[in-house]
Amino acid sequence: MLYDVPRYITDLVPYPPGKPVEEVEREYGVKDPIKLASNENPLGPSPRAQEAIRNAISSIYRYPDGSCYYLKKRLSQLLGVSPAEIVVGNGSDDLIEFLIRVFVRPGREVITSRPSFLVYTKMVQAVGGSNVIIPLSRYHHDLEAILQAVTPKTRLIFLDNPNNPTGSTISQDEFDVFLEGLPRHLLVVLDEAYIDFARTRQTPRGTDYIRRDKRVIALRTFSKSYGLAGLRVGYGVMDREIALYLDRVRQPFNVNSLAQVGAIAALDDHEHLENTLNTVWQGIDFLTDALKDMGLKVMPSETNFVLVDIGRDARMVCEDMLREGVIVRGMGVYGLPDHIRITAGLPEENSRCIEALKKVLGNR
Repeated sequence: MLYDVPRYITDLVPYPPGKPVEEVEREYGVKDPIKLASNENPLGPSPRAQEAIRNAISSIYRYPDGSCYYLKKRLSQLLGVSPAEIVVGNGSDDLIEFLIRVFVRPGREVITSRPSFLVYTKMVQAVGGSNVIIPLSRYHHDLEAILQAVTPKTRLIFLDNPNNPTGSTISQDEFDVFLEGLPRHLLVVLDEAYIDFARTRQTPRGTDYIRRDKRVIALRTFSKSYGLAGLRVGYGVMDREIALYLDRVRQPFNVNSLAQVGAIAALDDHEHLENTLNTVWQGIDFLTDALKDMGLKVMPSETNFVLVDIGRDARMVCEDMLREGVIVRGMGVYGLPDHIRITAGLPEENSRCIEALKKVLGNR
């Protein structure tokens, strides 16, 4: 090997992003394809956010506010926490990386579930840490098995709640019992990228734990319910001492100025958020009923997507769906080769997806 690169880097497999619309148009010659693969907001960004971004464009020759002062101030008012307990990142992926860089090194362990968000294990491997992976139990986090997997080397536990890609959630009671059995030195990261879509009241919110249990860290994103995926902005809420450590490894201007003003405006557009949630919930109910009518197994979802067991090789089905102009996500990389994930879209997109899937499965 020409370069001295550690084995844990050379063995690292890059994260596989969803196929963009433009690529499908080029490769398959399909006009007006619909993308229901990356869990994006079907309504797009808030009109208020768009206006704020347009008004801020003339100032992009200046560096952004490195402290994200106004965004943190607005978040603190909304969540009832101190700005000192908030760290803002270039998407919530940024916060995941910060936590792993601060607390993990070779010889230390991080516990995650499988399947769950792929970035956790990739980031741990990138710093030479050890991944301890606990299989889901009936598509849910197995908290009892996670507790049993804890060793003196464990430093972080990542729980995406709701889970990606299954859409399942941990209940409040389950999480409280889990915390009682957890050693005091461990940090639990609740990745709440989809928390706004959760309809059950029994789903715990990490932000409710910050003051009473310093081990809990909550991560949120503006990519899903707020429709700002292209701007890459997210945040974490945590004990202020942990926040200070994360700020030490954070790049000085990690969140661009348009993302900051767009996020602030999106937080204040309550009507757009409400419309988004209603659109998604109606879409989830429609997709669930339609897929079940087709005889397919659909996991109950507290997110903006559904996980579907199609009982056959998902790669081929996804390929055929592309030819129909519908982009859905195969779950082979998550260890579910017979499953696909479908994001709830607009009503006409959901109907088009079901018709395409009927055609594809019928042909096969």
